[in-house]
Amino acid sequence: MPIYEYRCQDCKGLFETIVTSTEAAPEVVCPKCGSKVVKKTISASSFRISSGSSSIPSGALSGCSTKSGFS
Repeated sequence: MPIYEYRCQDCKGLFETIVTSTEAAPEVVCPKCGSKVVKKTISASSFRISSGSSSIPSGALSGCSTKSGFS
């Protein structure tokens, strides 16, 4: 289940909400002030690939493209 971060447009509070895959478009309410005027924010990923003793098989990332479409 993904965890989304939201910022309340009224009180500027930042909070997280877990969204189940069965929900199409959940109504998100700020837990601090009760406002429904919230905006989804971009957050950092919750995993990391280390360069040390990795559990990623050798060569697993060799097919990755450097052209992601982002500049």
